[in-house]
Amino acid sequence: MTDRPEKLPAGSADVVAERREALQALFPEAFREGRVDLDALRRALGDAVETGRERYGLGWAGKADAVRAVQVPSKGTLVPDRAASVDFDTTQNVLIEGDNLEVLKLLQRSYHGQVKLIYIDPPYNTGKEFIYPDNFREGLDDYLRYSGQVDGEGFKLTSNTETDGRYHSKWLSMMWPRLFLARNLLREDGVIFVSIADHEVHNLRHVLDEVFGPENFVGTVVWKGATDNNPTQIAVEHEYIHCYAKQKQHLETAWRSPVSDAKQTMLGWYRALLAEHGSDVDRIQAEFRKLIRANRETLNPITHYDRIDNRGPYTGSRKVHNPKPGGYEYDVLHPETGGVCSRPANGYRYPEPRMAALVEEGRVLFGDDETQIVQIKEYLVDYTDKCNSVVHLDSRAAANELARQLGERKVFTNPKPTDLLARLFGFVASSDDLVLDFFAGSGTTGDAVMRLNAEDGGNRRYILVQLPEPTEHDDYPTIADITKARLRAAGDALRAAREGQLDLDAKPAPDLGFKVFKLAASNFQVWDGDVADDALGETLQMFADNVRPEATDEALLVEIMLRAGIALTEPVEPVTLGDATVYRIQQGHLLVCLAQPITQATLRAMMAEKPEMVVCLDRAFEGNDQLLTNTVLEMRSHGIQHFRTV
Repeated sequence: MTDRPEKLPAGSADVVAERREALQALFPEAFREGRVDLDALRRALGDAVETGRERYGLGWAGKADAVRAVQVPSKGTLVPDRAASVDFDTTQNVLIEGDNLEVLKLLQRSYHGQVKLIYIDPPYNTGKEFIYPDNFREGLDDYLRYSGQVDGEGFKLTSNTETDGRYHSKWLSMMWPRLFLARNLLREDGVIFVSIADHEVHNLRHVLDEVFGPENFVGTVVWKGATDNNPTQIAVEHEYIHCYAKQKQHLETAWRSPVSDAKQTMLGWYRALLAEHGSDVDRIQAEFRKLIRANRETLNPITHYDRIDNRGPYTGSRKVHNPKPGGYEYDVLHPETGGVCSRPANGYRYPEPRMAALVEEGRVLFGDDETQIVQIKEYLVDYTDKCNSVVHLDSRAAANELARQLGERKVFTNPKPTDLLARLFGFVASSDDLVLDFFAGSGTTGDAVMRLNAEDGGNRRYILVQLPEPTEHDDYPTIADITKARLRAAGDALRAAREGQLDLDAKPAPDLGFKVFKLAASNFQVWDGDVADDALGETLQMFADNVRPEATDEALLVEIMLRAGIALTEPVEPVTLGDATVYRIQQGHLLVCLAQPITQATLRAMMAEKPEMVVCLDRAFEGNDQLLTNTVLEMRSHGIQHFRTV
């Protein structure tokens, strides 16, 4: 045990070290001079070691560099932007501007194993839109030049065309490290949804298999975003959403959605009306329809189950009709007129004996006469809300929705439909779950989370990450600006809708704010091992006070929270202890003092609070080693084992 305080770790978490340590603890015989011996590891696992055999696996040009990209800690931080935020001090939602690879590294400590659901809509690699640049070889340094935060020659994001010899490899090198880091953030029962089109759907499935394991594949949702066919008459305008679990065995046995709750509400009404009115079906139906009309917004999409018979609420369904040419051709007689009912254009879906049985059971819904085509009764009690593998939505409607929100004709290409994401999120993310989207685009994920909370009274939270990619729009210079504007507009619309409701106490007010952070260089000077000899003296002088001059207390506080593994939305309470401002975090488990110099009065006042951890600045002790040593010993005497400086 030393008499010097420990340092808060610099940079982002080492995502490989923990795995390496766990492996070494299990198989010490597989390590040689601190490095893993793969042949020894295989022997320890009982495998016969062979050489020269080819094996199945995913490989591409640049894969080794993509793997190494994960292992390089980020030297950056996240700087709060209050002016761009909404309800900064109270919201639990976060929007981060920056390269998502760097941001994912910075989130590792604070959000490891905390995210229930990840949805991303990455670049589809069509050759028409930009791809995250694979020339961010120096990570943060290149990003800072790109975003104009430091001087230097900028560079452009260019299209990744099919004529490029590494067309698919570049895309895979971009995706692999981001998916690897994303998996670390998922809870054990977490899932990830990834949107993709035909260009990379097969490669995405392979890379997800490698990162998450093929045994954790849950399924693929196919949705049709347009109606155009190619000349072969095969519809090709499909998009796909691959779904993987972090640990499939930990998934809930059934995913619920708000529709399940609406179904139970309606069945409860029916049972109450049945008890009150007995066999008076007409009265029950009339009262039932009044309840539906009064609560239509909260019952979607099952408000059409508004008819009643002695089996309960039902709706008329055309599922008895064959959807394609080639159905069964026979006559169905109307029970009152005796005439032959009009036949569906493609015939009936069921063979004649099956249809006769349905008629006998009273499951066929006839019109007023034989001129109307029959339908089948579909009862609410049998309704199951499923996450269908095929979804039909119009992507143009999504673009129009965004245009209405921002008052512009077109500011973003191909936004995802909010209804699609809200439906997916409703199945997986429960009331208090955290949702992450690190290719946020126009902000559909945030919109969907807020809308879902407004509908069911939930308190789901989101973290969005978006690169500030330049646009050609004067009002929104970057895509991140579109994201912020869309979130504000969506929040305003939901707020106005809530204010128009008669019963405001029916559900909790949803969180419609968001905190904005921007990726930037660390507020603390980072030692540069490549500094030239003639600049060494100046560099050493700079590190005598390692805090950058432009750093604000709020920015320092955020960086310390990230290093200490604390969420960005954790409440911070400034209090006066001794003669300085001290920040209480996590109900006082952590105390942070940024004062310079720091006095014994403040130090002892902090000790009296009995926190688990105390963090101060190195410069606060002004080189007084005796004061620093005495502080360490006194902290321990008060039972405070975690005293850190930065």
